[in-house]
Amino acid sequence: MADTLSELVRAELELPVEPKVGAMAAALAALYPNAARAVLFYGSCLRMAELDGLMLDFYLIVSSYEQAYGKTWLTRANRTIPPNVFPFAHKGLVAKYAVLSEADFARLNRSASLSVSVWARFAQPSRLVWSADGTAASAAVSAVAEAAPTLLCAARPMLDDEEEDRLALWRLGFALTYSAELRAERRHRAASVVDADPERYRRFTGPALEAAGIGRLGEKGRMMLAPVGAAERRKAARLWAKRRRHGKMLSIIRLAKASFTYAGGVDYLAWKISRHSGAEIRIKPWHRRWPLLAAFILLPQLLKRGAIR
Repeated sequence: MADTLSELVRAELELPVEPKVGAMAAALAALYPNAARAVLFYGSCLRMAELDGLMLDFYLIVSSYEQAYGKTWLTRANRTIPPNVFPFAHKGLVAKYAVLSEADFARLNRSASLSVSVWARFAQPSRLVWSADGTAASAAVSAVAEAAPTLLCAARPMLDDEEEDRLALWRLGFALTYSAELRAERRHRAASVVDADPERYRRFTGPALEAAGIGRLGEKGRMMLAPVGAAERRKAARLWAKRRRHGKMLSIIRLAKASFTYAGGVDYLAWKISRHSGAEIRIKPWHRRWPLLAAFILLPQLLKRGAIR
């Protein structure tokens, strides 16, 4: 009997990671003793054996923002423009972590969310590297299991009805989500996500299609997709245009917010953009003193140079 999507997601989330990553996740959770529910490890570092000199990516899931921060402006910021992002270092490794409540993590993985940032990331592989208890772990699995169906369902109306390749829908989905955010990565990056582990995406396709209610796998593993009419395609195209406008603006707002929450944020952003785009960015002392002003001055320059899109 084929695995269900939840079973596939749970098995993937439970795969082992480098011991240093697990130790870092536990140390991160310890910063929020009254609120931490789960820590998820994701991103390109997931595939790296050597982590020194890299920036690891975590999501910290908390019971509530009040439990995490108390009654502070950070609570309001996290609730109004989720997530808050912070730097973290532990025993020679450096990371950034995003904070979401359990409720927001579940909501932002579902198709009702206009923002693509969470479901696009968790349709990709991730690891549950720390959880408070079995209930927290199960909640994380349930939330992550929403991401792949959300991605495929959003991409389906934009795909040719005759397409049978299981990987085509994933590649299209990631290309669309990458276009809906300000990204430093080159255009081929979306396809490389799938190409890094094509068997994983083939394995997830059938259960994800069925969970999304948009099709199934037929003979020889070919996709059997529900037909899409012209009106539905036009509606989907308008929705993706709306996602792009919303996502670009949200990226700018989050960048502005990070200038207050992320120590050394200007230096990190310069490093990340340079690493992915090859564009050299020189940070001046005044950029560090007034990071919000620097962000709004640098952003148009980077867009003009094509360093971010």
